[in-house]
Amino acid sequence: MSDDEGSITTEVRGHLFLIGLNRPEKYNGYTPTMAKQLAVAMTRLDEEDDLRVGVIFGHGDHFTAGLDLPKWTGRMSEGGAPASDAREERLDVLGLGRACRKPIVTAVHGITFTFGIELALGGDIVIAADDARFSQLEPRRAIHATGGATIRFVQRCGWGNAMYHLLTSDDFDAREAYRIGLVQEVVPAGRQLDRAVELAEQIAACAPLAVQATKASSRRYLLEGHAAAVAALEPVQRELLASEDAKEGVRSFVERREAVFEGR
Repeated sequence: MSDDEGSITTEVRGHLFLIGLNRPEKYNGYTPTMAKQLAVAMTRLDEEDDLRVGVIFGHGDHFTAGLDLPKWTGRMSEGGAPASDAREERLDVLGLGRACRKPIVTAVHGITFTFGIELALGGDIVIAADDARFSQLEPRRAIHATGGATIRFVQRCGWGNAMYHLLTSDDFDAREAYRIGLVQEVVPAGRQLDRAVELAEQIAACAPLAVQATKASSRRYLLEGHAAAVAALEPVQRELLASEDAKEGVRSFVERREAVFEGR
């Protein structure tokens, strides 16, 4: 692999799995090589029980300038997508196909364009540095977003806000991203990864089966509708109540201590 192709870094930190976009000399421009490695990393997060929460971030001064288009145009014109390397056993890093069961906190900073927004929207919580800049600028390149922005931007931010930024292809700041709900917190530049890790650790301290069931219930509502989500509430709750973690939750309450959950 040449350095020009970039890479994905991974780090296990307790129950957290940190995943970094690593091509800083090119503003972390996303390449097919990085796509393959990211799909492998995200699949590992999804499948390894001891990994409870993912944290995605970018190395260097920017999160990502988006797809390195010259490296993608041939594949995209043939129907390929930038989400993964198209192997069915690996998940779709944008959650359009097989989605990660674990929560994902994304820390963004500097330039966060196109695929960067879609990767953040494919996760669950976004922490932005106050120097972050956003743009879903595909129409200025005679294409449209194909990694979920046309769907999730509407879900997260509402129709008017989504159309305002998707159709104008404008460049907007972290304050605007917070106003419309694209990001959940704005912190001083340099603090975004630390804050994302803090939140991830808070989530990881909760019962992992319950956390995953919570995310699954909310996704079920979005994908299958109100009735399907309601119908699944009681049977899923019964399964959770039968877990060892549920017993630990009761014991810790009676004993007035922090619960220690094992994910079973």
